[in-house]
Amino acid sequence: MKRNLNDVIVIGFALFAMFFGAGNVIFPPYLGLQSGKLWTLGFIFYFIADVGLAILAILAMIRHGSAEAVLESAGKIPGIILMTISVLCVGPMPAIPRTAATTYEMSILPLFPNIPPFIFSIIFFAIIILLCLQESAVIDIIGKFLTPGLLIGLLVLIIEGIVNPIGSISDKAFVDNVPIEGIRAGYQTMDVIAALVFGTIILSSAKEKGYTDAKKKSQIIAQSSIIAGIGLLIVYGGLTFLGANTGGLYNLDIDRATLVVNIVQNLLGKSGIIIFAIVVGLACLTTAIGLVSSAADYFHKLSNEKISYRMLVILICVCSAIFANFGLSFIISIAAPLLDIIYPPILVLVLIAFVPENIVKSCYISQFATLGAFIYNFLSTLDNYISLKFDILSKFPFASIDLGWILPAIFGGIIGLIIKKDIKAN
Repeated sequence: MKRNLNDVIVIGFALFAMFFGAGNVIFPPYLGLQSGKLWTLGFIFYFIADVGLAILAILAMIRHGSAEAVLESAGKIPGIILMTISVLCVGPMPAIPRTAATTYEMSILPLFPNIPPFIFSIIFFAIIILLCLQESAVIDIIGKFLTPGLLIGLLVLIIEGIVNPIGSISDKAFVDNVPIEGIRAGYQTMDVIAALVFGTIILSSAKEKGYTDAKKKSQIIAQSSIIAGIGLLIVYGGLTFLGANTGGLYNLDIDRATLVVNIVQNLLGKSGIIIFAIVVGLACLTTAIGLVSSAADYFHKLSNEKISYRMLVILICVCSAIFANFGLSFIISIAAPLLDIIYPPILVLVLIAFVPENIVKSCYISQFATLGAFIYNFLSTLDNYISLKFDILSKFPFASIDLGWILPAIFGGIIGLIIKKDIKAN
């Protein structure tokens, strides 16, 4: 029992750290600023749209045994394409290079301005390679050693903000619809994709720890997800509260990252810069370790183990080190529209993963629901990035919060169900 609890805590801490990337730290404070006295309401909807959906993805993966199995409900080839694009977009293009660039700009540059970025990139990814080469140890390294430091830094900031708030909470919200802003912020993190990518290494870790029985492995990962969820609830809630206390100091014109930096400086002064540098560095390091290890594991299996895990770790880190110094904006410009297109179909498949298997196998619900979401977001992405005019898309329900694909997905699912029944009847 004691061993099980220890494993649950270690895996849960690792999940928390991998989800809490430096990018995510900017969303809750700004949401708090937007929401004013309604910050708790905004946070609840943010948490559901971000962490709630991410944990749902992990549970879907547990139910079907792997992330690939969840996505291959739409068909083997579409599933492989979706998973490969997901791994590339939240891995080498551009998430892993961005962890290095963010660490340099927010942790290294303020303290050591004379260190060139390319030197730092070499050091950063050399550390990643060393920590990732032993695949089975990745979760232990993150969960036992890196996460406690990350948590301590965050809690120092949050507790100081509660005891000595930097301002007062505004008696009004600065946006018309706080729940919608919470949903939009949570949805934009796209942590469902991260959950499926991280799921590969989480499953491997549970297996390496001796949980080979499917039921026991599912229990351990589900309990670990709860630990991660509680940690994210405390941290995201605290950061939202800190942002809410800045209502009298800033308006919505302030940049999200600048808001976070200002909060830290106001609360902790010069020492806060050091603490924040450590927090950002650890957040980026833990996320990078999880992404590199997960991406290497995925491509190792995709190649039928012809390319070694260690070789892939080195290759991914070398490519990421190069991209971290050159062409990041170009890579992001490629990755962003791809993510916009594939995220809704992946969400659809995660939800369908909880439909009874006999129903899914007896009809085309997965294929047509996924197709409906894909078509809508493909056209929407063309409209957003190439300025093709599809005015009708804005008239779909929930289109204002980037959820216009819901109706096409439902409609497609119904069509798939009907077609299959008609075929059976004949």
